[in-house]
Amino acid sequence: QVQLVESGGGLVQTGGSLRLSCAASGRAFSNIAMGWFRQAPGKEREFVATISRGGAGTYYADSVKDRFTISRDYAANTIYLQMNRLKPEDTAVYYCAASRGMIATTTSDFSSWGQGTQVTVSP
Repeated sequence: QVQLVESGGGLVQTGGSLRLSCAASGRAFSNIAMGWFRQAPGKEREFVATISRGGAGTYYADSVKDRFTISRDYAANTIYLQMNRLKPEDTAVYYCAASRGMIATTTSDFSSWGQGTQVTVSP
């Protein structure tokens, strides 16, 4: 099992930026694919971005492509989500997740989840 702790959420104005972090422990970091999901009030949890075990493969939801960037630091056992040009519709609780696959994009592919961090974008 992997333990995940997110940080970096907060309140930002439309057009602003935030960087989320997720620290992983409990399993070899290089053996897990990592991802970010988000859930807005009254909505289903949705995929945001994923990064492969090796870090070379990334994939994004259409709604965040060209605005968000996922990355990972193997020395720090941490992944990041750089969010630029934020919009009010990006407001949600953001969750970090870990998968034993090479790369993963659906909630069922991920076996470990963090507690979430709130991101609020004001109009």
